[in-house]
Amino acid sequence: MAVPDRLDVTLRLVRNADRVSLVDLATRLGVSEMTVRRDLDVLQRRGLVERIRGGAVAVTRPETEGGFTARRDWQGATKDRIARTAAALVEPGSTVLLDAGTTTVHVARHLVDRGPLTVAVLSLPVAAQLADQPGIRLIVVGGESRPGEQSLAGPLAAETLRRLSFDVFLMSIGAVSADAGWSEFTLEDAAVKQVGLERARTTTVVADASKLGVRAFASVAPIDSVDRLVTDTGARDPQLSPAAQESITALTEADVEVVCA
Repeated sequence: MAVPDRLDVTLRLVRNADRVSLVDLATRLGVSEMTVRRDLDVLQRRGLVERIRGGAVAVTRPETEGGFTARRDWQGATKDRIARTAAALVEPGSTVLLDAGTTTVHVARHLVDRGPLTVAVLSLPVAAQLADQPGIRLIVVGGESRPGEQSLAGPLAAETLRRLSFDVFLMSIGAVSADAGWSEFTLEDAAVKQVGLERARTTTVVADASKLGVRAFASVAPIDSVDRLVTDTGARDPQLSPAAQESITALTEADVEVVCA
């Protein structure tokens, strides 16, 4: 797993638990405690977490500095390759549900070339990318904007989605593991994704390889609930952690297509 990817996941695990131990982080990430210590030191120097004995706590700061904005530019080239590959799989004329997340902002940019499309979005930055683009009919799903993440979640977002149907759901994810399936860092995000899965004919997950072998807080769905994962070539790295390798095996056994960009 590339260091920026692992820092991204580590930061989200700490922020969404408020306080987390080295042991728990090592287990969820599938790495050694020494690696976790080094990563926490980096995040502490950036002012994003505070080291404590045996673990770390989230730093209280303006939400926009520690969430989406903090992660937006990490591994930008990798996310763009994933996004370009995923967008190329969308047929013109489709109705698309586009999830929130840093990778889906890149997906939105590439979807412009696949028009005409009807695209419903669950993110304010994603909406900004698609607004007034030729060939794109944009629907901004109502809901509560989560501070820092700029994602749209909550009961209103879920109720809106239940009134719509989609050809494809381009879903971002916080984590995937052989035992826990697809999971997210908050109950709000998990709940909206569950409705998206129900309302879409097919689902493609867009996620870099850092998410493999990780278990987040809230379960979204079993591993066989999606049709395809578009990830980066790190997913085929023989040096992947055992947990990540188990995830790849589980995906293959569940007939989930794995596409490496």
